[in-house]
Amino acid sequence: MGERIGSVARDTFETQIKLKLAIDGDGTSNLETGVPFLTHMLTLFAKHGLFNLDVHAQGDTDVDDHHTTEDIGICLGKAIRQAVGDKKGINRYGYAVVPMDEALSEVAIDLSGRPYFVFNGQFPSQKVGTFDTELVKEFLDKLCIEAQMNLHVTIRYGENTHHMIESIFKALGRALDAATVQNPRIQGVLSTKGTLG
Repeated sequence: MGERIGSVARDTFETQIKLKLAIDGDGTSNLETGVPFLTHMLTLFAKHGLFNLDVHAQGDTDVDDHHTTEDIGICLGKAIRQAVGDKKGINRYGYAVVPMDEALSEVAIDLSGRPYFVFNGQFPSQKVGTFDTELVKEFLDKLCIEAQMNLHVTIRYGENTHHMIESIFKALGRALDAATVQNPRIQGVLSTKGTLG
């Protein structure tokens, strides 16, 4: 089995990003996003998904965090799609429910080749520190589109916005890890059509 790695570079007037994802990693991350809260969340995503993730980003954070957060989501989605390749032998589906103190979130993934994003839940606060919490949905939406997967995120309950978002990113890592596991019992792709997409 070859290394399953995705590497993406994005250069626009708003952001310059280099991102590398190794699916079969150990949870190591090397992150310079320019958005501290996003760095924290991606560290959790990598650690709990056992991915190796390198992100080096510069963006117009003097305006706000929107473009950088969104574009990192785009790059991560593309890297996931690259890394899973033809999807032969993988579980395809992943699901995780993760608590963080009083908060509980669930994430369900289907690496189907068809992007569809569903988000159920509300954050009590519009900001965590300087980070706009509406950017969580923006990030996940772009990730979903570029990875070409079904992504369903539900916040079951919670009171602390930081805890709620943290539980989402941990669950995202665990669900994606489950979906990308190579299963020796699966011949070809896991689809009665014989193809995904």
